[in-house]
Amino acid sequence: MSNSSLSATPARIVIASRESALALWQARFIQHRLNALHPQLPISISGMTSLGDRLSDVPLAKIGGKALFVKELEEALQQGAADIAVHSMKDVPMRLPPGFTVAAITEREDARDAFVSNSFPDLDALPEGSVVGTSSLRRESQLRARYPHLKVNSLRGNVETRLKKLDQGQYAAIILAVAGLKRLGLEGRVTALLTLDQSLPAAGQGALGIECLSKREDLVRLLQPLNHHQTYVCVVAERAMSRILGGSCQVPLGAYAQLQGREIYLRGFIGTPDGSHVVSAEVRGEASKAETVGEVLAKALRTKGADKILAQLEGQGT
Repeated sequence: MSNSSLSATPARIVIASRESALALWQARFIQHRLNALHPQLPISISGMTSLGDRLSDVPLAKIGGKALFVKELEEALQQGAADIAVHSMKDVPMRLPPGFTVAAITEREDARDAFVSNSFPDLDALPEGSVVGTSSLRRESQLRARYPHLKVNSLRGNVETRLKKLDQGQYAAIILAVAGLKRLGLEGRVTALLTLDQSLPAAGQGALGIECLSKREDLVRLLQPLNHHQTYVCVVAERAMSRILGGSCQVPLGAYAQLQGREIYLRGFIGTPDGSHVVSAEVRGEASKAETVGEVLAKALRTKGADKILAQLEGQGT
């Protein structure tokens, strides 16, 4: 291992970030947190445009999913062009490439989805045939299952672009993550908060993860104070369930964990994009065994028919 990996504090930190307004907000947030802990440490942000950003008109599920937003940042870490990368945990693949680790997960923002509309107060008020925009098969599956009279159309682009398309009248409503709107100071655009029954969040939604090379023990130690234990435990449980069921943008599934004393209460679902087949389950388990709780939930979903849904998705090439 190199001397820099073993040193108590690195000489400087370069944060790799996508160049969208939300990604840069997230990078600056971690930069400020680290500056507060280490005021003498030079910390800069290196912005880059990922393939997922460049192909903004193509549905994510058709071009490899949200892993596209992470891959090029990881390449920057591997090449030494950056030291850490900041991600929304819902974008981080369930299996990291060898040699990488999520060293810290910060305290979670509101994990729910938001209903945003200029004409209607909530989903229940949308007339038959109304067009709802979302980039997520997870949201689409739940919308189609619960509101079969609505039309769900793909919606790509950054948060500002999506809001612009709504304002131009291309959609009656759009569904966005509450956390992203809050972080961009756009909480005022939230028309209604979706309940967990209406839209179960993606695994890790609302939480930020800081990734680095596993061998950079200096960074792993440095980042530990930013790790929020309660959030970390919940996200580990959610990601364990998702990982076992092949969680990706191509598989519509959601998971949300809550700590209740020393227990984790974990809810999950998996479905088809058209909402014709959706199975849900919930489990409780020891918070100290978060990974196991996620595994138990995955098994419960399989008992209810998750494997049949996965086989159907594979047969469709989804």
